[in-house]
Amino acid sequence: MALGDKITNAAEDLTGKAKEAAGKATGNESLEAEGRTDQAAASVKQTGEDVKEVFR
Repeated sequence: MALGDKITNAAEDLTGKAKEAAGKATGNESLEAEGRTDQAAASVKQTGEDVKEVFR
């Protein structure tokens, strides 16, 4: 199931990048911040997956 989690995390990161870019393009600071938050959440989740891999 780790592969599925990695794919989900990558998708969340890409969604966050898209939101951040859209926010910058439209001047919507809220959307830009939401995108950065999504990216940070994906990064934290990916780090957790990496730690699990080390202990397997």
